[in-house]
Amino acid sequence: MRIILVTGLGGAGRTTVAAATALAGARSGHRVLLVSEDAGPLLAGPPGADGDETGGDGDRTGGDGDHLRTDADPRHADADSDPLRADGTAPRPGGPDTGRLRVVRPRPADGFRREFLALQGRSATVLDLLGATPFEDAELTELPGSRSFALLRALRDAASGDHDLAVVDLPPLTEALALLALPEQLRRYLRRLLPPERQAARALRPMLAQLAGVPMPAQWLYEATARWEAELAAVQAVVEAPGTSVRLVLEPGPAALRALREARLGLALQGLSPDAVVANRLLPTGSDDPWLAGLAAARHRHLAELRAAVDPATPVHELPHLGRDPRGPGDLAALAPAGAPAAPVPAPAWAVEDRREADGVLVWHIRLPGAVKDELALVRRGDELLLTVGAFRRAVALPAALRRCTVTGAGLVDGDLRVRFTPDPGLWPRTP
Repeated sequence: MRIILVTGLGGAGRTTVAAATALAGARSGHRVLLVSEDAGPLLAGPPGADGDETGGDGDRTGGDGDHLRTDADPRHADADSDPLRADGTAPRPGGPDTGRLRVVRPRPADGFRREFLALQGRSATVLDLLGATPFEDAELTELPGSRSFALLRALRDAASGDHDLAVVDLPPLTEALALLALPEQLRRYLRRLLPPERQAARALRPMLAQLAGVPMPAQWLYEATARWEAELAAVQAVVEAPGTSVRLVLEPGPAALRALREARLGLALQGLSPDAVVANRLLPTGSDDPWLAGLAAARHRHLAELRAAVDPATPVHELPHLGRDPRGPGDLAALAPAGAPAAPVPAPAWAVEDRREADGVLVWHIRLPGAVKDELALVRRGDELLLTVGAFRRAVALPAALRRCTVTGAGLVDGDLRVRFTPDPGLWPRTP
């Protein structure tokens, strides 16, 4: 199954491109899941659009709207759910392509309340000792960060089901890069703060509680940690799966090159790369209006710069400006990037080169396209390498062979960070 994660600069049209990509997949015969908070109205279109006939009760009958179903949450998108179109009406039974495209809208508030109440229930004993007054469902409002976790759950669930293609409408670029890095970061924090081996001492907690005079962490805490670890691992597996790729939507202009560099660096640090760059809202050339002609020429100059900066293996799809806000399947058909369901091109692997014979070192090649030496920093901490590249940071577990080495240098050559490791004689077997 293919999963396409769509992101880009805010206002560049990433939700429109995500909806167009999903609709194109459905039209080509694939069963498609679209995860988006805002794409439903785009797909539904205005009443009577695209040649649909509108009955007296307002129901649309026939046309491309029959591609679409919507569900509030992927966990409820089963055979018993009510398959509604985005305009709130049921698809016409037996219509063409009914059910090939389903839209799921994550609901951060619902997920937050559910998780908070479950945590509150498990902590009831401790909260009673502290004299706390528990919250009720009706008085809970979501906290910042709830949207990120709702999207992570939706991304995890998108990897299951009977669809062939899942398109996920991510937040703007900077937030999306942080979101994709979040599962690995949280798993690292959990392992450091509540390592699994501490659970072996749970038989001692009642005795320690008597000695200390305070309650020790209850078993539910470790059970919750194990559940969080499993859920985060599932999301991380989806992000790193060979069938998952990131599609970058940019509007050619002064900010596009900076965004492209940010995206390539942020994704490369996670071992990812964009499968395509979508140049959106291109203006037609040859206009008699001097103002429009100048604006179009500037857009195409920025497009040429964008093409020159993109990796040669990454396709650039050009989409036109419609002269209006797109709405409905007819408009989206003109904005569908080519090759939506194609297999993604894998990012270059971080390879370890054995140069012990010639130079007595092992070299770890870390691909960081567009990286600048002055913005790079690396620190060895135990069995991890802490990498900082501009605004991005990642703690990377060292390959097994490099854990028995010491870092003796590093260099950056054409986006290839080469970290040199010298084997520790006390840890490497002696050769005769």
